[in-house]
Amino acid sequence: MTSSHKNRRSSFENHENTRRIEELDRKLSDLGIRIKDEDSMKVTDEVFDEVTLLSLYKLVQKNVISSLGGSISSGKEANVFLAGRVENGKAETENAAGDGAGEGAGEAAAAVPVTCDAAVKIYRIRTGNFTRMSEYITGDPRFSSIRHSHKDLIFAWTKKEFSNLSRAKEAGIRVPTPCAFDRNILIMEFMGESGIPYPQMRQKLPASPEETYAEAIDIIKNLYRGAKLVHGDLSGYNILSGPDGLILIDMAQAVTPDHPGAYRFLFRDIANITHFFEKQCEVRDPHEVFRDVVGKEFFEI
Repeated sequence: MTSSHKNRRSSFENHENTRRIEELDRKLSDLGIRIKDEDSMKVTDEVFDEVTLLSLYKLVQKNVISSLGGSISSGKEANVFLAGRVENGKAETENAAGDGAGEGAGEAAAAVPVTCDAAVKIYRIRTGNFTRMSEYITGDPRFSSIRHSHKDLIFAWTKKEFSNLSRAKEAGIRVPTPCAFDRNILIMEFMGESGIPYPQMRQKLPASPEETYAEAIDIIKNLYRGAKLVHGDLSGYNILSGPDGLILIDMAQAVTPDHPGAYRFLFRDIANITHFFEKQCEVRDPHEVFRDVVGKEFFEI
């Protein structure tokens, strides 16, 4: 291919990319969503497919969000954006937001009024990790009726995080308050101040490692005993250091104790927290912690 051909091809691709971005901006504008950070949107335009746009439209119509702002984070499966204030709780439920999938699993859950900015978590339908999601959903009795197509798993994954956050919140554990969900979109409380999220635990070393380690172990115990959940992917990445203590995030993979892999996930969570703190303070043996949480030795189960 000659240099002139390459230049023409590059020019065409740039034109097509610009056209797609302009079309995306127009569609979002038509939905009543004001984009506050266009550069962020240009980087993440792959997130906003037709299904996602439809869900955003429903959430706007239900007064759950009024605007979508800059990107908070981008992970392997989802992008999180700052959203305009959730004004009220006028949204009517199309499907109760309890445990399980059942009929209408991808439909919008009732909005819960919150008094702060919201975070919008969008699971990417095109690039979500199908295999990882399946491991945590298969065997969860709350989602036994889910069809295992790629899209159905992502919708169930979103609902699962809403359900898990609700259970943890009711048990008194610091998590973002879940507000609503629709298909692959979860609306929840923004954990931060002035548009800046609280740092991950790995980014802000605790002033008192001994106290923070004890708090992290208590969270594991309270999550298991109070919320009847095992986080399943606990590390310094998905615990935030808030002004009043540690905050759990990324709860979609959390499972109930009757999941076939629950105790393996629980021991891994304990081991991860032990590894994080072992160079900062004295820690307990993971087997001892597991026995304290569950009441049995890990190898006995």
